[in-house]
Amino acid sequence: MSVQAAVDKLKAKFGETVLETIEFRGETTVVVKKEEIVAVCTFLKEDVGFNFLTDLCGVDYMGQTPRFMVVYQLYNIGTHTRLRVKAPVEESDTTIDTVSGVWATANWLERECWDLMGITFNNHPDPRRILLPADWEGHPLRKDYPVQGPDREPYQGRLQ
Repeated sequence: MSVQAAVDKLKAKFGETVLETIEFRGETTVVVKKEEIVAVCTFLKEDVGFNFLTDLCGVDYMGQTPRFMVVYQLYNIGTHTRLRVKAPVEESDTTIDTVSGVWATANWLERECWDLMGITFNNHPDPRRILLPADWEGHPLRKDYPVQGPDREPYQGRLQ
């Protein structure tokens, strides 16, 4: 199945849950509502064949609404096709449901995303820090994290 056929099936099944589809330089991205991320990912795995979650990360668009985006990089091993799925996450509610029940590897990737970006994955089986010490304060990949460490002032857009 081609990526376009997969996107068409997704749109037919989920309708308004699909907020946007972007095609750029041969890569396809689908933006979906965060409330349906588990259902969308389950459908993409079981009905469309995206059986491998190659990566999951968070992006900080500080100053924009929504501020965060959770990005899922999917791969169909049988057809050698890729699909990027994004789910917007508001700064006022930095939570999204876990997809670790869909792909087991999401367990580790979601822990990294929480550790570095501060996005909480609801119903995650093991919500501990994975890269930083357990007593670390803050999330260092956020754009407002103090560049020179947690005891310094946040970066203000100029070097001193």
